[in-house]
Amino acid sequence: MAFQCQRDSYLQELDTCVVSCVPAELTLENNGKKEKLKGFNLKLKDTILFPEGGGQPDDHGTVGGVNVLRVLRQGPEAVHFISSALEEGQEVHIKLDWERRFDHMQQHSSQHLITALADTMFGYKTTSWDLGRQRSSIELDTATVKPGEMEALEAAVNEKIRAHIPVAVNLLSIDDPAVRSRGLPDDHAGPIRIVDIEGVDANMCCGTHVSNLSHLQVIKILGTEKGKKNKTNLIFLAGNRVLKYAEKSYNIEKSLTALLKTGADEHVDAVDKLQKTVKRLQKSNLIILREMAVLIAQNFKNKPDRGNFFSFHNKDGDNEFMNIIANEIGFQDTVIFLTVGEEKGAGLFLLAGPENIVTEVGPRVSELLQGKGAGKTGRYQGKANSLVKRAEAEALLKEIEVTNV
Repeated sequence: MAFQCQRDSYLQELDTCVVSCVPAELTLENNGKKEKLKGFNLKLKDTILFPEGGGQPDDHGTVGGVNVLRVLRQGPEAVHFISSALEEGQEVHIKLDWERRFDHMQQHSSQHLITALADTMFGYKTTSWDLGRQRSSIELDTATVKPGEMEALEAAVNEKIRAHIPVAVNLLSIDDPAVRSRGLPDDHAGPIRIVDIEGVDANMCCGTHVSNLSHLQVIKILGTEKGKKNKTNLIFLAGNRVLKYAEKSYNIEKSLTALLKTGADEHVDAVDKLQKTVKRLQKSNLIILREMAVLIAQNFKNKPDRGNFFSFHNKDGDNEFMNIIANEIGFQDTVIFLTVGEEKGAGLFLLAGPENIVTEVGPRVSELLQGKGAGKTGRYQGKANSLVKRAEAEALLKEIEVTNV
C-alpha cells in the first residue's frame, strides 16, 4: 500500500487508528555507542510518518502525544517504535516534525534533479547516494570529473528550479509494461511509485518529494571527493541547508575577522603566517628544552649529596626531553623518574634505572598514573592519563630504591 505520506508529502497532521501495538526492542546509536531501548512496535491504519527507505531517513513526530523514535517498513506496512503503549483500535492523532520532513524532501528531490542532469549533460550515472545530517552526497560512476563540469551542472539545476517545473508522483501496477522492476526490494508490495520531474526525469522512488522544483529554493554543489572503486562523490546542499550554511559561514567569517584583525579576503594568508610563526617558535622551544634538559642533568650530577634517586616534573617537554635527562645522568646506578604535562592532567612519564628495579616497579607506576607503558633495558615509559598521583609514584620509587640499597 501507499501511505498517506507518499500520497501527500505536504500533509502534516492525520487522524487514524491503532491496528496493533506489541512489546519490542530497538537498538539506537548515540554518540557512537549503541544502546537498546524497550518499547512497542505500533502499526496504524494509515500514517504520514515516512518509514526509512530509498536512501531517505525516517520521519520524526508523535502519535497520540507519544514520541515516535523510529519508523521502519515491513513489507506493505510501516512500523512505528514508541516508548509507551497505545490500545488496539484507539483513535490517535499523528503530528509530523515538518522541519525535518521538508528538509528531507528538498534533499531527495534535489538528488533526483542532479542525478538526471549529471547523466544527460556528461553521461555520469548515479550508483548510490547518502542523505546526511549536514550535507548529502551522490556517488557518480566516474573516476574523475573535468574542470568546469560541476559549475555547469550547478547552473543547470538552478535554472530548472527557477523554471518552476512541476513534480508529480504516478502509481503504476507492478505488471505495468512501463515499470522497470529491477531494484525493487524482495518484500515490495502494492503499486510502484514513479517520481516524474516534468520533461527532466522519471524514476521509481518510495520517498517524499516536493511538488514543484521551485520549492527546492536553491542547490549548491560544494565540490567532489574521490570515492570508492573509481567512483566520484558529489557533495551538495539544497534549500534551507544552503541558507543555514551561509549563516554559519558568515558567523565564522566574523569571528575570524575579529581574531585575525584582517578582512575576510586576507584570512587564509593571515592563518598561513601564524602557522609559520608557530612552527618557528616550536622549533626554538625544542632547542631550548634540549639545552634545559642537559643543564638539569648536569645540575643533579654536580650535587655532592645527590644520592641514587632523581625525580623531576616539567609542564613542557616530550619523550626526547626526558630521554636526554636520563642519558646525561646515566641510570645504571640511579633511579630516574621524569614526567611532563599538566600537574593534575594528562602527560608523559619515563622511569629509568637498574633493570631489575624498573622491571618490577614500572607497571605499578604506570597504574598509579592511569597510563599505559612499556620498556626494556632499564627504561619504562608511556602516556599518563592523570598525574594526580605522581607524588605517590615517587614515594613508591623511593621506598623501592631504599630497599635495594
